[in-house]
Amino acid sequence: MKDTVRKFVLKNALDFKGSVNPKAILGLILRSSPEFKKDFQKLNKEIESCIADIKDKDLKDIKKELEKLDPNLLKEKKKEGPKGPLKPLRNAEKGKVVVRIAPSPSGALHIGHAYGSSLNALYAQMYNGKFILRIEDTNPENIYSGAYKLIEEDAQWLTNNNVSQVIIQSERLETYYKHAKTLVDKENAYVCTCDADTWREMKNNGEACACRSLPIKEQQDRYQKMFKGFAEGEAVLRLKTDIKHKNPAMRDFGLMRINDHLHPKTKKASRVWPLMVLSVAIDDHELGVTHVLNGKDHADNAKKETMIMELLGWKAPEYQHWGRINFEGFTLSTSKTRIAIEQNEYTGWDDVRLPFLPALRKRGYQSGAFQKFSSEIGLSLTDKTVSVEEFWKMINAFNKDIIEPTSNRYFFVEAPVKVTIKNAPEKEVKIDLHQEDKKRGARTLQGKGKILIQKKDRKDLVEKRTHRLMDYCNFEVKGEGETFSSQDYEDYKNAENKGKIIHWLPDSNDLINVEIIMGDNSRLQGKGESGLKNVKEGDIVQFERFAFARLDKKEKNKLVFWYLHK
Repeated sequence: MKDTVRKFVLKNALDFKGSVNPKAILGLILRSSPEFKKDFQKLNKEIESCIADIKDKDLKDIKKELEKLDPNLLKEKKKEGPKGPLKPLRNAEKGKVVVRIAPSPSGALHIGHAYGSSLNALYAQMYNGKFILRIEDTNPENIYSGAYKLIEEDAQWLTNNNVSQVIIQSERLETYYKHAKTLVDKENAYVCTCDADTWREMKNNGEACACRSLPIKEQQDRYQKMFKGFAEGEAVLRLKTDIKHKNPAMRDFGLMRINDHLHPKTKKASRVWPLMVLSVAIDDHELGVTHVLNGKDHADNAKKETMIMELLGWKAPEYQHWGRINFEGFTLSTSKTRIAIEQNEYTGWDDVRLPFLPALRKRGYQSGAFQKFSSEIGLSLTDKTVSVEEFWKMINAFNKDIIEPTSNRYFFVEAPVKVTIKNAPEKEVKIDLHQEDKKRGARTLQGKGKILIQKKDRKDLVEKRTHRLMDYCNFEVKGEGETFSSQDYEDYKNAENKGKIIHWLPDSNDLINVEIIMGDNSRLQGKGESGLKNVKEGDIVQFERFAFARLDKKEKNKLVFWYLHK
């Protein structure tokens, strides 16, 4: 049992860069050796013991040991495609696919938007097509002026700067007016002046209101009167449909309404504003959208838009929907978040605590991680619930795959304490900036016996055990303090009473003050090695034994990083 457990623990640690998953290991072992089920308790204890034993091992040493135990496990397996590979779109041709996303400018984009936007972008890429960003701002009362810039920045980032066109609906009112008039002139639409309650009751009963049958000339006059004459809320332009349609939502639904609210962007009270189904139908046609990919909560809207297009003599795009995705445990309301920002509960849309894209970009998440997440889920009608824990686990794993090959390694010592290793030799310690990419070079630390380690590491040092300072030396803790024992890693590896491997810094004046802003907005203070002075703002580094972090700014007396993930 011991050797079997050992090899699978080593394999898991190697596959996931040291982040060991006990549940995954257990599953692998039981599939390989189902007879171990008889002694489940012993198996779990052996897994725990083995994980504890290798937790501070270097990956290269893990690989060497696995080569001895079972070299077959190191053989590269053919990579499988994503669990949810992108299915072909209906009636799609290479070079002719046009997709769009259509957010409302009520705030920045969040992780929910990231899924839909990335999925559309992936299909545009798959078919060598176009990706259009259309900002739907025809409701003057629900607009945050700063959102226009934020949304465009986020969309460009999510698509790797592949947004083909940016459309703002409030700039296209005359186009909507023209086509709405066509519907009136063709007697496909009418202006209803019934009060809301009366109309709702008649609609639910499948009864037509008196406005519906008024002569064409009066309808045309009423349409013009919407722009100058009727008061706000007094008239609505409706499409003539089957008033007895089995779905009440499809009965004579609205196309335009009067709203005198000043538009935050246009700075005009345009009075007559299209409802979403009208503006969307017109835009999708005029922009040449071939495929509309969005949530199934828009299924009724798709039917309405198709009705409008058919009455105007247009061909509707292909509609394909995905199931509802509930991001459980997240607050994704733009209106609530905006209020919280205005009340100084958050510093802005890029506050480290928020699941909005400006914050995630600033922390160091890559667009490719969200693209991978969207690809994994795919275009499926099945409803899904993604918990906070599940989301971060997935997105962090995808992100790590992207940044790990390019992130230099450094030592960061939180809450440092001074330690003297008695009899330790003076040694110039060279450590690779990246274990897997020697071309990146190395950084140099001066080992002189007087060092800094983390306060919590100091507390965890057990007496009469052999501990190791990474790449420097081995030492023991005795009653009188810390004492040098040897230099070679093999000595530590073969020590009977093996302790911890810890990172360290020389006690010198060239260390750099480091602050790390954590995901809960708390601050960690500590020291970093002098080589950090070469890191540029925006660079992502890996602090060994801690986490990945992005350098946000260089201040006079310190470097400020944002915590990313393990």
